[in-house]
Amino acid sequence: MIIFLIGLYVQLRPENGVLQNHSSNKKMDNSSDIHDHSKDQTYSRPDHGMSVYIGKPVKTLTTHFGKPQRVDPSPYGYDWWIYKKKSTGYFQAGVKNGKVTTIYAVGTRLDVAPFEIGENVEKIYSSILMDTDMTVQTNEGTYRFELSEEDLNIRPLVRLGDIYAQLALDKFSGKLLFIRFMDKNTLTMLHPYEMVYHGELPESVPEDDPKWVDVEKANARQIFDLTNIVRARFGLKKLAWNTALSEVAYNHSKDMADDHYFSHVSPKYGDLKERLKNGHVSYAAAGENIAAHYTDGPAAVEGWLNSEGHRKTLLEKDFTHLGVGVYQKYYTQDFMKAP
Repeated sequence: MIIFLIGLYVQLRPENGVLQNHSSNKKMDNSSDIHDHSKDQTYSRPDHGMSVYIGKPVKTLTTHFGKPQRVDPSPYGYDWWIYKKKSTGYFQAGVKNGKVTTIYAVGTRLDVAPFEIGENVEKIYSSILMDTDMTVQTNEGTYRFELSEEDLNIRPLVRLGDIYAQLALDKFSGKLLFIRFMDKNTLTMLHPYEMVYHGELPESVPEDDPKWVDVEKANARQIFDLTNIVRARFGLKKLAWNTALSEVAYNHSKDMADDHYFSHVSPKYGDLKERLKNGHVSYAAAGENIAAHYTDGPAAVEGWLNSEGHRKTLLEKDFTHLGVGVYQKYYTQDFMKAP
């Protein structure tokens, strides 16, 4: 279940708010309480496009796309192979044990059959019947995902043969923003919706694992990349990375996690204006987006784009620099216009 909390804060320029995402799990003592997954809507798996790589050896990916620009860790057992190709655009491929388990497709030139990045939502809904729940069976158990009305409107789930496609829809433009293809084990690991399950609950990297330091940096880089890709789609200038802003953003994410609050105003360090001053950041205008409990950085970007205040900040034409700070699953974007 997603809960949107939009509130005002001391503005340094654009209107802003906060964004939070919660998914809950409920364990069932009797597997018969979970309906027969054969009744779910299932569409054929495409024979071309990015989804064909799911389940294939990573060599099939590198044969076609070459080596990735970088490799980012994730807390879900796979590493993100980051591709930035002029011919196809940006995408991330999750690689685990030498096989592709998930692909996050962003570039408008990518073949994401049976869909198309940028296509109208009306066209999608006219050809695909969306399920309000989806049951997945793995060796570890049976999992039923319950999609809310909001989920169906902005991030529906479609079964394509033996894999799944999660669509990221832009409710403001009415177009398909991004798409995430994944196998069933990745879906149950991410559990991005309310979930009822019978069996074992998949576990990600524990919060005290040192690996999180690298995961946090990876999420920050991905948020930065995706923010500039989105801005370019709307004809806006790309933002430059700012290290000082990133430190302010990271400190705020960590402060929220450590002190168990969710707000632009820190009980210890004050509002954005005070935190930028303490970080020795000079600016002509500034703004901030925060999010919590999203699956990963890309999912947080999707959430910001579907929230009016956050979208306005992310697409503010006068901003010139961006800093991103991630701690665990707390995400902060700090924007500024250079003085």
